[in-house]
Amino acid sequence: MRPSGRAPDQLRPVSFEPGFAKYAEGSCLVRFGDTHVLCTASVDEKVPPFLRNSGKGWVTGEYGMLPRSTHTRTDREASRGKQSGRTQEIQRLIGRSLRSVTDLAALGERQIRIDCDVLQADGGTRTAAITGAWIALRQACDRLLAQGTIARSPLSGQVAAVSCGLYRGVAVLDLDYAEDREAEVDANFVLAAGGGIIEIQGTAEAAPFSEEQFNRLFQLARQGVAALTALQARALIAP
Repeated sequence: MRPSGRAPDQLRPVSFEPGFAKYAEGSCLVRFGDTHVLCTASVDEKVPPFLRNSGKGWVTGEYGMLPRSTHTRTDREASRGKQSGRTQEIQRLIGRSLRSVTDLAALGERQIRIDCDVLQADGGTRTAAITGAWIALRQACDRLLAQGTIARSPLSGQVAAVSCGLYRGVAVLDLDYAEDREAEVDANFVLAAGGGIIEIQGTAEAAPFSEEQFNRLFQLARQGVAALTALQARALIAP
């Protein structure tokens, strides 16, 4: 039995609130159970120096956890003077994931920055951030299109992410913190709608795991991402 009482192939309750932030060009408050992440998209009419005069735009991500998003308070990274390696790794993952479904030439020479701020953490913060970030990016692109700033949408598809793992020998979908800290295998799957692979991160915590076990995790991830992309689409057309 999972600590939450969920079936092995069951997601936590998931919700999206597009347009949550008043001033951002795109935003979404995403909830994966007790993991809550606010994702905002900001349009900047200039690109990083390496893209100047290229005719291409850029999409990048930033990630952070609020001091009391966890059981005990952690210092803000700004007060320490540098970001942790974990933070840098996650925000690079967010940027790569979103760029994989973005035509940067169609975006023109402008940058969209996605800020993912973890309000409350209960496992799977990076996967929740990626899934909510796509909605924020979609809103920002739709606004540019409606304004006539761009001629066509730069988005070529949807992207969502979910964690899977082996918990007490059983393959399970969407680990919460209680499972994540005890899991024998922890994996994060970033997939496009339709199941195309964008990135997979998988780690054995105790002993190596088999190809058969990996395939079962991948099967669960595809099932989970199919459900998440359907929820994304539904959230964007909701009144």
